[in-house]
Order: sequence, then C-alpha cells, then structure tokens
Amino acid sequence: MITFLTQVLIVLQIVLSVGLYMLLRDLFLVGSIPLAWILSFGIVLWIRFMLIANTFFIAYRHRTPLPAKQQLALKAALRLLLQEFCASMLVTSWHMPFRSFSGAIASQVIGLPVLLIHGYGCNSGYWQCMRRRLVQRHISHKAVDLEPLLGGIDDYLAGVDQAVETLCKATGQEQIIILAHSMGGLVARAYLRKCSGRRIAKIITVGTPHHGTVLANFSIGINSLQMRWCGDAEHGQPSEWLRNLAGSEDAASRALITSIYSLHDNIVAPQRSCHLPGAKNIAIPGIGHVALGLHPAVQALALEEIKLAAEHG
Repeated sequence: MITFLTQVLIVLQIVLSVGLYMLLRDLFLVGSIPLAWILSFGIVLWIRFMLIANTFFIAYRHRTPLPAKQQLALKAALRLLLQEFCASMLVTSWHMPFRSFSGAIASQVIGLPVLLIHGYGCNSGYWQCMRRRLVQRHISHKAVDLEPLLGGIDDYLAGVDQAVETLCKATGQEQIIILAHSMGGLVARAYLRKCSGRRIAKIITVGTPHHGTVLANFSIGINSLQMRWCGDAEHGQPSEWLRNLAGSEDAASRALITSIYSLHDNIVAPQRSCHLPGAKNIAIPGIGHVALGLHPAVQALALEEIKLAAEHG
C-alpha cells in the first residue's frame, strides 16, 4: 500500500510542477522556459522543505532540555535540517516507491540473520542503504512491510512472526536479531512480549519513541494513537498502550534491547522518550529522524551491536 501511495504522491508532485509551470508562463509571463521549469520545481521542493522544517519547529517546542555542550550552534542546526531534508527526499521519492525489497540469504553465512522493521508510514525501502551494508558483511536479512498502514501495532505481529520463522528456516538458525526504526521498535517490543524471547537474540531500535512522541498527535491511525505522548515535555505521559507494554516487560527482556537515538530527533519529542530504562542506550547528536537509518555512524553502531549479539548468541 505505501509503495502505491508514494508513487501516487510523486505523480501528484509532477502534476503540480506542470501546473505551476503553466501558471508562471501564462499568468506571470515568465518568458524563459528553463527558468519557469526551475521555479515550478523549486516551489514544490520548497513546500516539502517547509514540511520538514515544521517537524523541527514542533519538536523544538517539546524538546528535552540539553546541557550547553550538547546544544547545536546555528551552522550545525542548519546542517541537521538540510541533512534530514535530503534523507527524506531520497527515502520517500526513490527508496520507498521503487526500492522496496524482501531480503537476501547470504551464501557465506556470517553471524545471526537480521529482520528489518520499518517505522510509521514507511516500507522496507527505508532500509535500502542499510541493506547494502548487510550484503557487504554477508549477513542474511529479511524485511517486512507493516500492513495495514493505519492499523494497531499488535496487528503487525502475525506478519512479523511469519517473517521470523521464514528467516530462521532459510538460514537454519534458531534465533534472529531485529533492527527496527521508529515505530518498528515498538512492534519489535510487542513481538518480544508475545514470543517471550524464544526467537530473539537482540533487538536494536533506532529513533524509537519508547515513551511516545508529541508529533503522533498530528498523525492518523490506531498506531499513531498508541504512540502518543500526552501532555507537555516535562509533565506528560505515554499512551495507555505504551504504559501497558512497559508494564509487561521485565529486566531480562529489557536487557535484550539496544536503543540508538538522536538527541536532536525531529519526530520523537521529547527526545528522552527514546531512552529505555534497563536497555543499552546510545545517544548521538545532530541527526534527524529519517536520516538515522541512512547515517554511516548509526549504521556502524547497529552493525557493531549485530556483531556483539551474534558472538554472544
């Protein structure tokens, strides 16, 4: 579904660009055809840029207070915004519409296989950059597409269970590692609760709102309701679903989880929501939410956690 929707959005953006071109040429009398096309595409890109910028504005208003040494200077903040815009353009305009994938079984198996779980409003194409790193390391992997798009998080568990069993059967392994972005980390935790850790050697979450996010209040779907942070940054609380999930976990299950997150996430706010007590928490500065899964530093951290889990599995 998300593949089709992103393809439709690309077509709509092209149609909008053509309409703007005709408007600029005929109504505003832009005589230069190349200039009219540049302006029309520029307007569409500006709209998309402002949508990304708005997420930073909302996240900043509900941010987790940081010490002075972790706050970004203006140049670094602008670089963060541009990096997130470029990552979002790449993922939503190329990877998600045209580069989704099911996975690959390495001929020369190294370590435990990895199940990739994407976040809200995405599909397996989100992991295209990480996929290349896994292939280079000869790590077998499989990706899931979470459907229905706006369903409840628990609705995804049957598909995850099927993917886990398929991956174990294909590789001859008894356990797998889950690498999950954003909402995918909550799906992984819910699956861990369901299967009691039988098949899970490690869960690595990237930018996951473990305690909810204010920006889920601006989204639709049962899953967004479940991911909401209710109230202000200091005195709010997670949704009832998130509180029930946390209440079902013990020290052993939390010890299986590594949470990698950004101190300057523009979708998870307050950003401390990514910090999961009892888990291994790795906080890094200056990376946006979508860019996390594409960033070489985050990929290196994830690969190191995958290596460690395989060694101790």
